[in-house]
Amino acid sequence: MERQPERTRQVLVDAAASLIAAGGPADAGLVNICRVAEVSRGALYHHFPSVAQLVGEVYRQARDRVDALACEAFQGERAGAPERFSVGLGVMLEADELVRAGMQVGPDGANGAVRLREEVLAGLRERIVAGAPEGVDMRGIADLAVVVTAGLVSLGHTDARWWDPGAAEGVWALVRPMFAVAGWLSGPPVPSGRGCCPAGVPQTSGGDRSCRG
Repeated sequence: MERQPERTRQVLVDAAASLIAAGGPADAGLVNICRVAEVSRGALYHHFPSVAQLVGEVYRQARDRVDALACEAFQGERAGAPERFSVGLGVMLEADELVRAGMQVGPDGANGAVRLREEVLAGLRERIVAGAPEGVDMRGIADLAVVVTAGLVSLGHTDARWWDPGAAEGVWALVRPMFAVAGWLSGPPVPSGRGCCPAGVPQTSGGDRSCRG
């Protein structure tokens, strides 16, 4: 059974996420968060030393969810891994308010130069480059995957149709042959990224996201 302090803490996180997702990080101020969460300022400061640290927790929870998606996508069949991640990210953005909010902020709770969005795209590129067959330069095809994914993410904020799997898969169908030409299909297993457990080893659901077994 979830304890009351833990429930209140998550209510605050969800309130901040709701405000950021709807209007951007600037809307997640002290007064608005307390209003949406229906808690006092004292309750907020009991759980978080500052609003920035509360927003930072939105970032961390969103990062964990996106990391889990990336692990699942790249531990599966190699050929479609970048597409699976890109399409899955759109589905997650449409369905998960916390992820939509977290993508807009960084670990310090600020809407600065390095947000989760930039980290996610950089991580996608790194996975593809790291999974290149020996002697094959995958930087160009990795950049293409980033451009496609970034475009779908951005377009979805103005028209959620771009987050729909059908639309995203249609775009990927146009670029999929380029991955085959570049040699992606015949490469070695893709190295696990941040927060990934070895294939077949389940991950805990707690905040530390450790591997079971």
